[in-house]
Amino acid sequence: MSFCLIIDDMHPSLLPLLASRGVGADYRPELPAAAVPAALAARPYVGLIVRSKLRITAALLALAPQLRFVARAGAGVDNIDTEALAAAGVRLLNAPEGNRDAVGEFAVGLLLGLLRHIPAADAEVRQGQWRREANRGEELGTKTVGLLGYGHMGRALARRLRGFGCDVLAYDIDPNCPPDAHARLVPLAELQARAEVLSIHIPYSRANHQTVDERFIAAFAHPFWLVNTARGEVLDQAALVAALRSGKLRGAALDVLDNEKLTTLSSAQQATFDYLRAAPNVVLSPHIGGWTQQSYQRINEVLTTKIGALLKIPTPPA
Repeated sequence: MSFCLIIDDMHPSLLPLLASRGVGADYRPELPAAAVPAALAARPYVGLIVRSKLRITAALLALAPQLRFVARAGAGVDNIDTEALAAAGVRLLNAPEGNRDAVGEFAVGLLLGLLRHIPAADAEVRQGQWRREANRGEELGTKTVGLLGYGHMGRALARRLRGFGCDVLAYDIDPNCPPDAHARLVPLAELQARAEVLSIHIPYSRANHQTVDERFIAAFAHPFWLVNTARGEVLDQAALVAALRSGKLRGAALDVLDNEKLTTLSSAQQATFDYLRAAPNVVLSPHIGGWTQQSYQRINEVLTTKIGALLKIPTPPA
């Protein structure tokens, strides 16, 4: 039997799903990051299943030359050195199919909260204020929405936006990005010329660090609303605050920040965070876009299917 090492908390369905495919597992979510290298070297594991406890590096992979895969229980792989995996001949598996619907729904929720002032209105009523005119909002269905990135997450949002009647435009850096019926693929310049809302759906890498910066924002023809459910590092937080102050951004909904460990913010990060949390046209949430009870289990189903295919283990009967 092949064995894998699991070093993060997972939905309890993972172990029986792996067992149904003939894959054993050492489930050790209590392991501190510093102890993972020794654990990985202690047994000939074929796989390592992680969330975000530690960075997967060439040095770590060298301790387990028999590894065939690293599986990330989620969509983002920014804590994994993909070049090192490729050099070591180790396959990278992730599960964007598992939480794309959760992210799509949540992005709609953020947009509705932003356009209809729902969080601000809720806070006012709790304080005994009943301000209807001050909270007159905008209808999502009247908006042209631009999607930056058209992979699993962007497509999941596009499907939902079409139900509202939005005009949905999408830009993807991949020239071979396949079209579908839910959004129109356009050049970036056209998206910036027409969009009234921008929703970010690109993964983080060194190449797209702070892609959405001052120049990127200034290129939009109209003041717009911004939603980020991707990664905080793809957005320049200082440029975001400057655009909110100037009115170039009409509002922002952020499920992610450039530093999500709020007790470790630099002075510059603290200054931007203090502005964002006080701004009435900003909605904040703690990186929960893909965090649902359903996605928690579905991610396991996606990963174990991919692990089974990689190891050429037949799908178990239903």
